[in-house]
Amino acid sequence: MRFLRTLRRRRILKRWRLSDALWNATLRAHSRLLTLDQASRERLRDLTTVFAREKTFLPVRGAKLDEALQTRIAALACLPVLNLGLDWYRGWHTLIVYPAAFVSPRRVHDEHGVVQEWEEVLSGESSSWGPVVLSAADVEASGQGTGYNVVVHEMAHKLDLLNGAVNGFPPLHSSMSSHTWSGVFQAAYDDLNARLGAGEATSIDPYAAETPGEFFAVLSEYFFDNPILLAQVYQKVYEQLRDFYRQDPAV
Repeated sequence: MRFLRTLRRRRILKRWRLSDALWNATLRAHSRLLTLDQASRERLRDLTTVFAREKTFLPVRGAKLDEALQTRIAALACLPVLNLGLDWYRGWHTLIVYPAAFVSPRRVHDEHGVVQEWEEVLSGESSSWGPVVLSAADVEASGQGTGYNVVVHEMAHKLDLLNGAVNGFPPLHSSMSSHTWSGVFQAAYDDLNARLGAGEATSIDPYAAETPGEFFAVLSEYFFDNPILLAQVYQKVYEQLRDFYRQDPAV
């Protein structure tokens, strides 16, 4: 299967590799991509080409999903697996694209068995083995060096889900320590919650304090989109993400 997958991907690159014009436009649209060295850009270009062919993109609610937007989504999606490979995105196949933020119904049972229902406005959403849902407007706003990247955020959730739950604990490489990862992330998560609880304004988006899973996803956004800030605020978290993603964007 791996041999056939490799052969298929080579054929995709030979037949459909992104044109220089389209790729350069993608880099200009998301300024953080321009910080990659030339070798990394070419590797990302190949991954983007294959991702765009292997995944299905479905526009809904009137979203205009042209080749340019599809390529931008694919490029941002491939950034976290630049040095990991597309097989880390196994088990799901579809990206649903709304024109802007969308409403998602929520339903939970509390500890007393009472059903609570509400609607939440979202810019992106992921589920276990299900599709990734994105707002086109938020894709356009991603990757500008502000620390915001909705595509990276949802891809981080997909990586997290490889261990079965969105809990901020993706499958680590054999060279990494799960004990160290847990300790570093828990300490930073507790610190952010304490600062917010004290009414302090933080340079990290407060949404990161929602759950450990959101903390991992939001800090992954900063890792790729504003790595120097992340390294200044939570150096040890930056180091763990550097080892996990096998990239060092602050350098």
